[in-house]
Amino acid sequence: MAEPSSAVAAAIEGELRLLDPEVRASAGLLASLLHPDFREIGTSGRLWSRETIIASLTADDAPRPGPLTASRMCGEQLCADLVHLTFDTESKGVRSHRSSLWRLTAEGWRLYFHQATPFSDDVLDDPFAGPAAEV
Repeated sequence: MAEPSSAVAAAIEGELRLLDPEVRASAGLLASLLHPDFREIGTSGRLWSRETIIASLTADDAPRPGPLTASRMCGEQLCADLVHLTFDTESKGVRSHRSSLWRLTAEGWRLYFHQATPFSDDVLDDPFAGPAAEV
């Protein structure tokens, strides 16, 4: 398997930092990784902006999930300043397919858009392998 491009490697590094509980609890660290125009569709379906996600994750009473483990992370550089990552996460038995867009800014690679969709074993294991057969 070929090594990822430096752009994909930078996006993966940023994504893994965002899974770190220390980073998730720091407004400054989050702000350094999130694009000013960041948007997210969370696992609940809620729409988040940069400001609302930072406030939610860093609030004194914010729930602290168990460790998030990532698997099957891969990426593709779509153009000079845009990388698309896909991966799965699991925390406390909750699994999600995830998709992120990372944009290159003057400050470096920043997460521009993120979506998470919960899944269980009874759905297609590889959402990017093509349509599942209907029975």
